Amino acid sequence: MNAVTTFLTRKAGGQRANWLDYLTYAYLLSGVLLILLPVAWLALNSLKSSSQLEKQDLSLLPTSFETVARATVSYPDGNQIFFIPDLPQWVLNWGDLSNDERAARDVSEFLSGFEGRDLYALRSHLGQVPSLVRDLIEAKNLPEWIVRYPSMSASARGEYDLDGVLKSLDTEDVRLLSEYLNLEPYEPARLALQVLVTAPDPVTGVETEFGISNFKATRDFTPARYVDNRTDDVVRLDTSSITMRRTLDPSWENFTDPVTGRAFGVNVNFATCFTNSVLVTVIATVLTLLINSMAAFALAKYKFRGQVAFFIVILATLMVPPTITLVGVFKAVYATGLSGSIWGVIIPGAATPTGVFLLRQYMLSIPDELIEAARMDAASEWKVYWRIVLPLALPAIAALAILSVIWRWNDLILPLVAIATTKEAYTIQLCLLEFRGEHLSQEHYRLAMTMVSLVPSTLVFVFLQKYITTGIANTGLK
Repeated sequence: MNAVTTFLTRKAGGQRANWLDYLTYAYLLSGVLLILLPVAWLALNSLKSSSQLEKQDLSLLPTSFETVARATVSYPDGNQIFFIPDLPQWVLNWGDLSNDERAARDVSEFLSGFEGRDLYALRSHLGQVPSLVRDLIEAKNLPEWIVRYPSMSASARGEYDLDGVLKSLDTEDVRLLSEYLNLEPYEPARLALQVLVTAPDPVTGVETEFGISNFKATRDFTPARYVDNRTDDVVRLDTSSITMRRTLDPSWENFTDPVTGRAFGVNVNFATCFTNSVLVTVIATVLTLLINSMAAFALAKYKFRGQVAFFIVILATLMVPPTITLVGVFKAVYATGLSGSIWGVIIPGAATPTGVFLLRQYMLSIPDELIEAARMDAASEWKVYWRIVLPLALPAIAALAILSVIWRWNDLILPLVAIATTKEAYTIQLCLLEFRGEHLSQEHYRLAMTMVSLVPSTLVFVFLQKYITTGIANTGLK
């Protein structure tokens, strides 16, 4: 901590800070903000719920508005729209509960406290209509084809007398069966969440609770309905007079669901993807260090015909864009039988021209006298390489290891070419693509898993960056 304080209070000279000190600290502060603000924005958005992201809520923190349930129930003379206040959170968030969480709730006991239109809306919202229809069929000895009726074709439905069945039932049973079969006039009831706000009543001026579907501060007026159902009319509220209760509500399930394989609409297990990325990164980095250091040792400390030509060819490959070699890499991976395996991602990039160049330039700074002395002591070439060259080139090797970890961890192109057809071999970057489909977008999961994927490479860079600067700074010194 003292070192940080000393650094932050350092001055160019003199007892008091001058304009150059202020300019320097302003530059450092702007640099820190430029780097940290996007990361902070990503971290905060990864904790927002799916509904908050879909509404494009621009608030900085993952918060949620207090909500109230608005129901729509069909009748022969039209639809009735009304509110059901004071419902528990598990009812309001029924669609987001897992199967285990739903099984833990006694829905029948809960519905026994309601009747009339409130009951119609809640039983539909809680998914009780199908089970109630089965009970009705058993109790009234109705034909079994009623259960299959919604999935029948128009010609098949004509073979059954549905009107005769409905005429034999009372009004309540007709409503229940009509909701199940989606028949007019009793169409399935709906329950939607609206934001609970307080504002002066446009008529009396008294503070009253209203329900609104969406709040936009840029609008002068906001349409709303009375929560106490005193009237079915829609009123207009002055947007500036609206008060909303907002609470901090981070969605930790954005992180836990993909890792535990419970993410809805996602066909990959993120824990498996994470493991695959770790294996690819570790094995590929070890192979890269071994192969590149051997090639760099040969180019730096051996004299042979064509040495310069080999080195020029290696440097020339740095000028070839990776996209040009994609077709060749795909054919090589397919021909060797590595397609669909993580080895198809590891092996093609085992030797990197950047690594060979970095290590070769650093090894040139190792005195030849040390190597000659080892050879005079009867040391083999492998012992010279393993016991002398590698320890002395450790700063450059550490720098290359860190760069290799970052490259491999964040690589997307090579996995797309080698393992795109095998979900069991997916790496993290391929898994992130699975959270956005043609018909379903899980942006809350993708943001959360992006944060998880940033952690390893960030930790490696933050704690080992000194090796990068040391290794690159000393490269080429002789």
